[in-house]
Amino acid sequence: MCYWVRIVAVFEEAELLAVFRALSNPARRQMLVWLKDPMSFPGQEAGDAEIGVCVSDIQRRTGLGQSTTSQYLATLRQAGLVIATRRGKWTYYRRDEANIARLLDTLRDVF
Repeated sequence: MCYWVRIVAVFEEAELLAVFRALSNPARRQMLVWLKDPMSFPGQEAGDAEIGVCVSDIQRRTGLGQSTTSQYLATLRQAGLVIATRRGKWTYYRRDEANIARLLDTLRDVF
């Protein structure tokens, strides 16, 4: 008898709680939506999409303070929804599409 087992790296409960906490804030959700299209930020060039969007550009779009924007992005990073890349004194953020896909698979399997 042959059994096919679907192997999916599912989110653990603590990871899901971090994601739901991160997504509970409308500004953080909006940042994640904006990062889906990094070229929508003024001044972005074709190669920039690979490293992400500078915090200062995200901050300008949100209208929030720099420290609040950085804190919100750190929360999204800790939840595994974005990746931070440091270049000199600047930090760039992009969506972690692989982890977002894993999250969606987990939600599909669980619910």
